[in-house]
This record gives sequence, structure tokens and C-alpha cells, in this order.
Amino acid sequence: MATVVVPAARGTSTGNPWPAVVTLSIAASIAAMQNTAVVPLLPVLQRELGTSLTAVSWTLTVSLLVGAVSTPLLSRFGDMYGRRRMILGALALLVIGSVMAALATSLAWLIVARVLQGAVSALVPLSIGVVRDALPREQFATGVGVLSATMGFGSGGGMILAGLASGDFHLVFWVIGGLSLAAGIVVAFLVRDSAPPVKGRPDLIGATLLATWLVALLLAVSEGGSWGWTSPGVLGLLGTAAVLAAAWVAVERRVAEPLVDMAMLVHRGTVGATVSSLLLGFTFFTLLTGISSFAQSPEGFSATTLQVGLYLLPSTLFMLVISLFAGRIMRRLPASSMVATGSLVTGLAALYLMIANDAPAHLYAASSIMGVGLGVGYAALGTMAVEHVGQDKTAVASGVNALVRIVGGSTAGAVIAAILAARPGAGGYQWVFGAAAGAGVVAAIFAAGFGYLNSRAVTAPTTGPITGPITGPSAR
Repeated sequence: MATVVVPAARGTSTGNPWPAVVTLSIAASIAAMQNTAVVPLLPVLQRELGTSLTAVSWTLTVSLLVGAVSTPLLSRFGDMYGRRRMILGALALLVIGSVMAALATSLAWLIVARVLQGAVSALVPLSIGVVRDALPREQFATGVGVLSATMGFGSGGGMILAGLASGDFHLVFWVIGGLSLAAGIVVAFLVRDSAPPVKGRPDLIGATLLATWLVALLLAVSEGGSWGWTSPGVLGLLGTAAVLAAAWVAVERRVAEPLVDMAMLVHRGTVGATVSSLLLGFTFFTLLTGISSFAQSPEGFSATTLQVGLYLLPSTLFMLVISLFAGRIMRRLPASSMVATGSLVTGLAALYLMIANDAPAHLYAASSIMGVGLGVGYAALGTMAVEHVGQDKTAVASGVNALVRIVGGSTAGAVIAAILAARPGAGGYQWVFGAAAGAGVVAAIFAAGFGYLNSRAVTAPTTGPITGPITGPSAR
């Protein structure tokens, strides 16, 4: 394949790259905000759109599902046509989707808008690719740490935004649209892509199969409690999901340029990050949605959206503070240790709520613990995903990691719906928090275990068929 030479003046590697890094970090926080802002609005949407809570929960789930598919797809497009171009395209879709959501008067209209918004999830791996090209090797961990931690801050900020808007979902989406437009303009001026384009072909068949089997699986899980787990509808959906998932794996193993590199999912250098990211994503959204739903329920405190935002304010503040020190921490501790610690602390927040949840003070305490855990864990996820692969595999590795984190988050709503359908009332929420706690602990075990194995590998980080020579600005 011929090498395309890009003039040095076009790359972010010349001059000071940090304004571009900070800009991408802010854009990543807005991308995270558009998902979590919906969480406390679900009861409001149910009331104003005249539908069931299970149906309206798809306004969250569908955005996460689109993110799961668009993340590897747009990451591939970024390699082919330029990451900066794809980042701007994703932000443009977020602006359009936000305007549509702000004007929505029906559930169908809102879901279409959320489909457009979901594509912005690809912004994180695309940004990681730009950051790795822009920063010297010794500053890369700091850059990714800032990018990942501010994404966690944006997640908390979405809940605060919904609270400050007093449940007015039209206003929430107008604000997100305005922020996205401003971020896109700044990105256009400050971010440059120095990586040369590569030839390729997008795996559209793989993307279609992935989206279809995930929808079938999550629909079955979310409706299992109301339809009956042995009903023909649920069994049919589960069977369809299994067949399509098997077909997807077969396609990905045979296609020349797969949507998801299966070797990347199971390689020792990345599998710890993959499983940890999946489970931490599940823990985060289960805990976030569980707290919001419980606080607003009669079994909890019948809270308003503003009160929910205040309950989660400590989490946002802790994530912000930790993001400021993330780079310094990562220079002292391995990324796997930080992910393990963050996952365990987040799991402990869920365990705390499982045991004690009869006073608002318990929500504040759990929110604080969750903020510490997510701030530490999210700051290191991006680095853990790519530190054992070559420069030429950075986009693939970060894309896979982002994908599994989004898939983990997208299952949260379906699992919560299934648990509460089987166990209505306060007892059901204890099971919800218990599920989040268990996932956090397992995520910590995987991160610590595989981090130890990788540190013991004599030839790491260049072991295995997925690695390649380190090239580009970081290598010079």
C-alpha cells in the first residue's frame, strides 16, 4: 500500500497540541452528556408522551445501540477518510438530532432523533486516535486520561442539566444542541488530523448484523418480565439473537476488513480491558439509572428531576476533580490498576445502596463513592485498551473498547426493566443495585488479573498477531 505523505503543518503534532486535546475532551463530555441527560427524564417522557416506562426507556437504549454500531464503523471511516472529518460529522448529527428531539411531540419522533444523536459515541475512539498522533509518547497517557475522565464528568453533567431544566426535555435538548454546535465550530478551528488516510472497505453487513442481534436480545430481556420468559415472543427473540450473533461472528472472522477485530476481543493484551469496559459500562448505567428511578419512585423519595440532579452532583464534582489529576496519577500507577480500583469502588457504591437506601444522605454518599470510582476507572480505560497494541492498531483497539462499554451500558435499561418486572417495589431496587455491585467487582478482577499477566509478559506490548510497529508522531 502506498504511503501518503502529509505536510507537517497539517498535523496537530506541530506547535502546542493541548488546545486540540482539551477541545476534544469537551466534545467527548458533551457526547456523554446527551445519553445521561435522558435518564432522569424517563418518567417525564412517559407522562408527556403518554406511553409506558418500558417503551420510553428505548429513548436511552436506542441511542446506546446506535453508538455500539457507529463506534467501530465511524472509527473505520476515520482511518479511511480522516478522523477529524468523522468527528465533525458525528457532532453535526448530534446537533441535528438534538434539534429534532427538542421539537419532538411523539415517541416515534424522539426515537428517530435519538438514533441520530447516538452516532456521536464514536467521537471518543476517534479522538483517542487524534490524541495519540498529536502528543509525544510520554504525554499520551495524560491526554487519554483527560479525555476519558472528562467523558465521565459529562455523564454526570447530563443528570445535572436535566435537573436544572426542571424536567423540561425540550430545553435539555436545545442546550445540548447549542453546546454541540459550539464544540463543532471550535473543533473545526483547532483540531487537525496528521494521520495519512488508508484504503479500505466498510463492513456494512457486519454493522447490520450487530445492530439486529443486539436489538433482538435487549428487546427480549426488557420484555421478559411482562411477556413471560417462556413466551413464544421472548423465546423467538432470544433464538433470533443467537442465530444472528453467530452469523455476525462468522462474517467478522471471514471478511477482509471486519467491523470488529475478533482477535482484538480475545487477545491477552486487550481482553482484560474489553471485559472490564463492558462490565464497568453496565455498572455505571445500572447505578445511574437505578438511582434516578429509585429516587423518583414512591418506594424512594418521590424526588423531582432537580432533586435527582442534586443527589448526583457529588458524583459529577468528584469526576471533575479526579480528571484534573488523572494524568499525574497515571504516571505513577499502571492503567490496569486504576481500572481495577475504579471498578471496585464503583461496585462498592452500588453495594452501599443495596444495604442502605432509606435516607437522602445515602444517595449523596453513594453518589460520592461512584464519582471517585468512575473518575479513576474511566480515566484509565482508554489507555488500558491501547497500551499493548501497536500504533497502527490504536483506532481499532479504542473502537472495540468503546463498543463493548456502550454495549454494557445499553444492557442496563433492559436488565433493570426485567428485574423490576419480576420484583416490583423497594426489593427490586435492591436487586438492581446488587447486579451493579456484582458487575463492578468482576470488572475489577478482570482488570487486575490481566494487568498482572500483561506486566509479566516478557515481550509485551508487542506480543501477538494484532500488534504492529509503532509509527507516526509518537514514535519520533
